Order: sequence, then structure tokens, then C-alpha cells
Amino acid sequence: MLKLTDVYVWELPVRLSHWVNAACLIVLSFTGYYIGHPYIDSVHPLFYGTNPHNQFIMGWMRLVHFAAAYVFAMGVLLRIYWGFVGNRYARWSAMIPYTRERLTELYYDLRFYLLLDPRPPYVVGHSILAGIAYVVLFLGYLVSILTGFALMSQSHVGFFWKVVGGWILPYFPVQEVRLVHHFIMWFLIVFPIVHMYIGWTTDLVEDNCVMSSIFSGHKTCREE
Repeated sequence: MLKLTDVYVWELPVRLSHWVNAACLIVLSFTGYYIGHPYIDSVHPLFYGTNPHNQFIMGWMRLVHFAAAYVFAMGVLLRIYWGFVGNRYARWSAMIPYTRERLTELYYDLRFYLLLDPRPPYVVGHSILAGIAYVVLFLGYLVSILTGFALMSQSHVGFFWKVVGGWILPYFPVQEVRLVHHFIMWFLIVFPIVHMYIGWTTDLVEDNCVMSSIFSGHKTCREE
């Protein structure tokens, strides 16, 4: 008879950064899209000049966007740090296929998602394909943060702003930086949709509490 055991997989910093980043991305996407395309002002031109308070819609959007950006950056830095000090499921070394065994796992993982195998390789933490996607996601996070702070540095002075993004502008035109920042926004909108689909699919196949584990931190796993 198959014996199951409860495993504490996702530690609190992993779960906290996950949900903080998710909430921030919703706010950043909504406000960022408005900053690039102020649709309220274009659809309702009477907003300007009728009520003094309505003239500051863009100001409020920028304020909320910048505040969420700071929180998002802290959430990303927390997760990056925890990838070096957390448990074996949280470490960056678990995300990269640097051994023959992990490369073999990647092959069978791809076969599952290409509908060539009925079940994926059994893993407790991230599958190797999920790990690679996670690394790509965080690279996208870093590009978004750096380009965002680079754009903010245009109206700020000081050493801090040079370090967090201002150094980019002497090498790349502002419009190119803004375009990259905009494209990354769409990537960070599409990624969670694919992420949820794959998460639910894996949960149904493996039946080990994949989706609920990001709330509780625990998975029901085969005892080995």
C-alpha cells in the first residue's frame, strides 16, 4: 500500500514573497498601463478643468505605481536572498539542471507537457522545468525593476538612483528603456496565466496538494 507523508516544502519567506509579488504585479500592471495610456483622460476629456481633484489622476497613478514598485523590489530581493539560505526546495541550485539526473528529469518533464507521457517525473519541490521557468521569471523581475528605476532616476538625483538604474540611461535611449519595461509588463501578465494552468494540471495528475501548498507550505508526498 502506498504510504503518504506530510512534507513542509515552502517556507514562510517563499510564500510571503510569492503573494506580495503577485499583489504588486496586479497593481503595477494596472497603474503602469494607465501611465503609458491614460485612458480615463482620453475617454473622458471633461475630467480636466471641471474639478481640481480630477486633474491629479496621473499623479495618483504614478504615486501608487512607485509605492508598489518599492514593495515589489523588496519582495524580489527577499526571495533571491532566500534562494541561498532557505531549505533545499527553495535554493537556486534546485532550479538549474546541472547534473545528468536533472537533465534526464527535464527530458521526461518535457514529454509530459507535450502530452507524450501520462505523468511527470515525481518531485517534491519544483520540477526542473518549473525551476527553469522560475529563473527566467526572476530575470524578468530584475529587468523590470532596473528599467523602472532607470526611468524614475530621470526625476531623482543621488548615488542611490545611479546604482539602482540610473547607470542604464547613458547607454540606452530612454524610449528603448521604456519599451523594454512595457514588454516585460506583458510577459509578467501572461506568465501567471500559464503558471496557474500548469499548476492546476500538475495538481490533478500528482494529487499532492500543489496549489494549496503555496498557502500552507505543506505537500502530501509519497514516503521514500
